[in-house]
Amino acid sequence: MSDPLVIAGQTFQSRLFLGTAGYPNRKIMLDAIAASGTAMVTASIRRISLAGDDESLIDVLGGRVRFLPNTAGCQTAKDAVLTAELAREALDTNWVKLEVIGDRELLYPDVEELVRATQILVQKGFVVLPYCTEDPVTCRKLADAGAAAVMPMGSPIGSGLGISNPHLIELVCARSPVPVVLDAGIGTASDATLAMELGCAAVLVNTAVSKARDPVLMANSMRAAVEAGRLSRLAGRIAKRTHAEPSSPQFGLVGT
Repeated sequence: MSDPLVIAGQTFQSRLFLGTAGYPNRKIMLDAIAASGTAMVTASIRRISLAGDDESLIDVLGGRVRFLPNTAGCQTAKDAVLTAELAREALDTNWVKLEVIGDRELLYPDVEELVRATQILVQKGFVVLPYCTEDPVTCRKLADAGAAAVMPMGSPIGSGLGISNPHLIELVCARSPVPVVLDAGIGTASDATLAMELGCAAVLVNTAVSKARDPVLMANSMRAAVEAGRLSRLAGRIAKRTHAEPSSPQFGLVGT
């Protein structure tokens, strides 16, 4: 079945995005990327060598997947815009995962600064994918500001808690005019499946894979989970009932 993901006119055959932080070593990271089947990986600009004096993450990936730099660690719109501009100049990409953090402990986005940074970057010609709260109003404001997709959190970054509020994620998906990519909090494959069943267009996973006992096997699991969740969404689940309903007809039974 052909069911590509389209963001800003670009087509992706995989609906699983993978982070590159926290792996035991680069070989395992590369093997996990291959096992996941992902078409896009993310990494903080701060973790990439822009000076060209050693082998960078870009060199290691070798053009096998699209690279999505992110502005992790930025706390103001000004810093995030500057970081994105440095990445565009050094890496020759106008795509950016926008992060503007309002609390270093909780790693929650600063919504006001995030919307402001989105507006500025869109005006500067960037394709912006902002990491945000699971708030339908915030997601709408970001889409109105020109975001190519919105990336609401399922739960706090690295928590592994899964999707804390499925109802809100479903609302965001139902109301968003742009693709919704669940970002943050996924702990295992079933979380990724649920995200897709709720209507997300894609899922971004990092810690659940990189910190797993077997990252490569977990990456493969996430691949299957996202595919299963997407197929389930397209197929359409049955209605929930408060009582039993037999799947076999009740007439023609012996003794009736």
